[in-house]
Amino acid sequence: MRSGQPVLRARGRGRPLTRGGWRFAFYGRISTAEYQDPVSSRAWQVEAAQRVVAGRGRLVVEFFDPGASRSLPWHKRPGAAALLAAAAEPDRGFDAVVVAEFERAFAGGGEAGRVIEQLQAFGVQVWLPEAEGPVDLSNSDHRALLMMLGHQSQREVLRTRFRVRAAMTAQVREQGRHLGGRPPYGYRLVDGGPHSNAVQASWGRRQHRLAVDSVAAEHVRWIFARRLDGWSTAGIARALNERRVPSPGTHDRARNPHREGTVWTLRTVAAILANPRYTGRQVWNRQFTDHREAVPGDRRTSLGPVRVWNPRTDWVICPERTHPALVSDEDFTEAQEITARAIPEGGQQRRYALTGLLVCAVCGRRMSGHWVNGRAGYRCRHGHTSAQPASEDAPRWVYRSEVRLVEDLIAANAELAGLADLELLTLCGSEAAPADEGAAEFE
Repeated sequence: MRSGQPVLRARGRGRPLTRGGWRFAFYGRISTAEYQDPVSSRAWQVEAAQRVVAGRGRLVVEFFDPGASRSLPWHKRPGAAALLAAAAEPDRGFDAVVVAEFERAFAGGGEAGRVIEQLQAFGVQVWLPEAEGPVDLSNSDHRALLMMLGHQSQREVLRTRFRVRAAMTAQVREQGRHLGGRPPYGYRLVDGGPHSNAVQASWGRRQHRLAVDSVAAEHVRWIFARRLDGWSTAGIARALNERRVPSPGTHDRARNPHREGTVWTLRTVAAILANPRYTGRQVWNRQFTDHREAVPGDRRTSLGPVRVWNPRTDWVICPERTHPALVSDEDFTEAQEITARAIPEGGQQRRYALTGLLVCAVCGRRMSGHWVNGRAGYRCRHGHTSAQPASEDAPRWVYRSEVRLVEDLIAANAELAGLADLELLTLCGSEAAPADEGAAEFE
């Protein structure tokens, strides 16, 4: 504010005003900068904010968050965090904050109340179009309005999730559409014709479909053939590495910049063997994002999203073939049966009393169960797997029999001496997991 300029004050407020009225900071946001036009979105939000403050002030500064989800709290949004920091300054240059609509700024009524209370502590009002002006937290009607807007926001999040999932399910099951993402190893993306939505097609958008990658497809067929011959996943991975076959991440580096591994691993081979898309059918919903929200739809209560595998009964599979198959239905089904956990000789389950409780003193890894000569034991291979040849300078593997370990435990803890074997199993927490923990890794 220039010196000598007249100062006005709002009735009942301690904030100084210039002759032009209230000085407003505009806050705006868009969720996805890649799929929305930040310029046009900002323009309509600014116009909406100007209508709210028309005749009562002007916009003097703006804070805008492109590509920031409303589920993020204010301190994690760059623009919103900068606004809060500026509001705390005595010479901030604005008296109030205005937004184009509630959902552009807040994820719920609780968050709105906290942010508004924080700004009001700095002497800064918050104006909402839904309130037709400034929000007064001492007004019960305004508090009820914030709660209603917050519930509507959470309801819209849940409705959007449901509609999107329902639409994607229909697109896969009924149309066999490729819904995006990297193609499976052995395939590549090619043009699939105009978009099925007429409006999208008029904008020039095209669909994609899977076509055979002739080089990688041969390796996929070889992997299934070896599995049907009885090879282990470790043996297949080791053979691929010995033949110097590029791993999926190396084969298509442009689509896999996040993958640093340059060798085949057990998980890579197992993932290929378990992928039903190699039968020529489109599959979706093998995994889902669990937001882990205490209040459904309110991501502020989330512990963080994680990817979770769905049971096979929840997978969405197109009944018709949508792309060339690399393996027959019969061979794929047989490969899944081979992948099932093998039953030990004699049909007796192998029990380990100390599974998950032993840590290798050499490398710090947890030791895995290992059955040798009819007895339980534990070993650590220091990160080595059967998929790769052992390094010459690697430390020797560690092995301890369970009998010796239990004897050592009893010697160090006399109260364990009278426990029966089954009681010891229960005490050590392995009653719920009697199977060989490391069996899937061994040949």
